[in-house]
This record gives sequence, C-alpha cells and structure tokens, in this order.
Amino acid sequence: MEPTRTRIRAVRDVGPDAIALDLETPEEFDARPGQFVKLSLDVDGERLSRFYTLSSPGVEGEFEITVAVDPDGDVGPKLASLEPDDTIVVAGPFGNAYYEDESRTTVLAGGPGVGPAIGIAERTLADGGDSAVVYRDDDPIHDERLTALDEAGAVITVLDGDEPMTDAVADVLAGTPDEQVLVYGFADFLDAATDALQAAGGDPDRAKVENFG
Repeated sequence: MEPTRTRIRAVRDVGPDAIALDLETPEEFDARPGQFVKLSLDVDGERLSRFYTLSSPGVEGEFEITVAVDPDGDVGPKLASLEPDDTIVVAGPFGNAYYEDESRTTVLAGGPGVGPAIGIAERTLADGGDSAVVYRDDDPIHDERLTALDEAGAVITVLDGDEPMTDAVADVLAGTPDEQVLVYGFADFLDAATDALQAAGGDPDRAKVENFG
C-alpha cells in the first residue's frame, strides 16, 4: 500500500518506556503477523519515518504496533504524545519474516521484538495451532498479553536481559517438520538467539529472522 493517512484509535502504555498504538486499518491495507509498516509524521517541520512491526494477530478494522520510546528520541516521544483521532501516514506492509499459517510457531524475541512475538502466538492459537515464545529483556513489556497467552496454552518463557538462552530454547523447540522458528530483535540479540538455536539443536538457516537495527 502506498503512503496513506490513517487515524489513531488508541495509545496505550504497555510497560517501561513502551507504548502500543492502535491504528485504523486503511481500506487497501492487508498484512500478516510479523510484517512491518513505515510510519511518517512531521516533527518540528521535518518529515520523519520509522519502521514498526505489527503486534496484533490480525488487521481487520484496526491493527497494533508496539513502540519502544527513547525519551531522547525524535519520533518515539512524538508517537507517545498522540491521542485518539490524531492521524499519521502509514505505508506497507514490508518484510518476509512473518506467520504463514504454520501449525507450530516458536518465537525468540528481544526487547520490542516481543510485539510481533505475541501477535504471532495469538494468531497461531486462534488458528488451532501451538506456539511458544522465549522473550529476553531487562524490562519486560506486554505482561498482560503474555499472561493471557500462557493461560491459553502457549509456552511462555521470560528471561533477564543477559540470561543465557540455550536451555530455554531447547525446552520449547518441538523439532517437528511443521515447526517454524521466528526471531525478532536488535542485532546483538539476533546473534545470541541464533547461537542458542543452533546449540539447542535447531536450524538457524530455517528460521525467519527480522533485524530491528
């Protein structure tokens, strides 16, 4: 979809320095859990754009993105200050690391990568599949949705920011042909996650990986 102005439905605090934005779905927009969009807005007379991955299980009517807010950043604080009925320009979706109706998803997430992780896990369960999430962060966010996923039957593991991952990954890997592993986070997390995946007996080359920068 070409850049299109859409409406903010809600801005919600989801944890330390993190918000979720609910956006009205433009008429021509369609996306899968795990894909990302480009948001553009004017800041002090300059048009700035950033990419954010969907954190909702679907896009019917509205969709959600999760934003890590750096108090000294140019865009995050501006997004956090938006209110319902404000508008923003959205384009996309982009990316190839997304849910494609796999019957088993295992998602490794660092920092704001928990956004797509919960969206994918929710969608997998809704479609009748199984899902597991290993999430590593010093200040976890989206506690309510992680708890709901755990209660719904997903396997949820939350680790401290510097905690080794191999054992946790080994515990959740199903090792079945229908399992799809997805990895979301910044570059240092991706290195740790793919190393842990290999050490746990998984295949990093089969994983769908999204680098947040």
